[in-house]
Amino acid sequence: MNKLDSVIGFFAPEAALRRVQARRALEVVAAYEATRPSRTRKNPGDNRSGDLVVEGDLEALRGQARHLEQNHDFACGILTTLVNNIVGPRGIDVEFQPKTWDGDIHDGLASQMNDAHKEWARRPECTRQFSWGKSQRLLCNTWLRDGETLLRHLQGTVPGLKHRTNVPYTIECLEPDFLPVSYSDPSKRIVQGIQKSAWGEPAGFWLYDEHPGASLNWRMKRRFHSAKNIEHLKFVRRLHQTRGVSIFAAVMNRLNDIKDYEENERVAAKIASAMVGFIQKGGPEDYKPDDRDDEGNRTLAIRAGAIYDDLRPGESVGTIQSNRPSGLLTPFLETMHRMAAAGTMASFSSISKNYNGTYSAQRQELVEQWVNYETLSLEFCEEVVEPVTRRWVQMGLLADAFQVPADVDPSTLMHVDFITPVMPWINPAHEASADETLLENVLVSPQQTIRRRGKKPDDVIKQTAAWQQKLKASGITTPTKRAAVPAENTESDSDSK
Repeated sequence: MNKLDSVIGFFAPEAALRRVQARRALEVVAAYEATRPSRTRKNPGDNRSGDLVVEGDLEALRGQARHLEQNHDFACGILTTLVNNIVGPRGIDVEFQPKTWDGDIHDGLASQMNDAHKEWARRPECTRQFSWGKSQRLLCNTWLRDGETLLRHLQGTVPGLKHRTNVPYTIECLEPDFLPVSYSDPSKRIVQGIQKSAWGEPAGFWLYDEHPGASLNWRMKRRFHSAKNIEHLKFVRRLHQTRGVSIFAAVMNRLNDIKDYEENERVAAKIASAMVGFIQKGGPEDYKPDDRDDEGNRTLAIRAGAIYDDLRPGESVGTIQSNRPSGLLTPFLETMHRMAAAGTMASFSSISKNYNGTYSAQRQELVEQWVNYETLSLEFCEEVVEPVTRRWVQMGLLADAFQVPADVDPSTLMHVDFITPVMPWINPAHEASADETLLENVLVSPQQTIRRRGKKPDDVIKQTAAWQQKLKASGITTPTKRAAVPAENTESDSDSK
């Protein structure tokens, strides 16, 4: 009852009561039930911005995610599964497709660019420890586990750095610790280490020279780096969110509970595996203190196949029974694994190693799950692989790493096919038959079919041609495919016979 109702109630109580009842009726009709907390449901909410939500918890979430990867096999398996299906074992490969002015692919220039890029990809990062494929896997793992990762472009002359190939371009992979979360300055539009324009576009990154967790962190300095030289890949689910959050954030408590439960069951089973025996006595009056060792303890020799024939009157030998491991362990863990898979965009069968089910069920799971992998793979490709490839082409042109013929359209030098991981086959015979049907009906091209298998068409053609030449030189002829016999001809032949 508000103040007006109180005043009216003083002079006309019935009128005030009708006002209050009418207002409450309108509130019940207009409001959502979810907005009304009750004794059993608190209905918490959080309308803060994405930056305020993660500002105080970002580093704590990152540390817990790293702890899970280091100490929980299931969490490590989730990350491995995601990385394997997002970037693949060799990373996202590129195949250059420069075209002539007539629109045809220039095979000569394409071969030059592919060979030069393959040589550069052997050791492209500044520490010279990892290949481009390995760097992609580490960047992807850091992105998912920590919620974000950074890549710095080192082009041209860089003090103290010598480029490995004739293309003056090297990359530097950075963990998010180099970008301080606590550094914010509203007067300079610096939000959690990132300086932004008035429209929210990143203008630069304030990065530490050394890792804050290193032994020499007292020497670290914070320097400004232009955004044009930094790629910031972050895992976000909200607009205007500056920093990324670990993919484990929503399931972190569940993963910790699974780890604790498994450890408890494992310890209980270990204790149960050690046989424990006891002597059950008839009564206190039957007990006589003799048959003791030097320390005053009564001993019984327990060995395999032992028979106790010297028990006292009223005594019997018993063992402690244990029901460990629990029969409910497997169904409970399967349910927890399914929930963890849903929260991390991973496949339940892959992370739990449970492949029970029919072909149709496995196929349905793979088809629905592969959309998640393709989404993450596309994001990683657009934010990391494509910018690196574009910089490499630009620096390769400046360094004359490949010669561009006059009949090539320069605007097509960045026409690139990115070869991402492909959906695996469950039944190879069915999958191959489907591809063959599509090719026969000209619904797909052979190049598309080859790329969907994670291969490069040019490499397949070259390898096939080389193999055919070897067979021809050895005098071996390959069997030709026999044409199918029409059904009516087969029946007529059998009838004539």
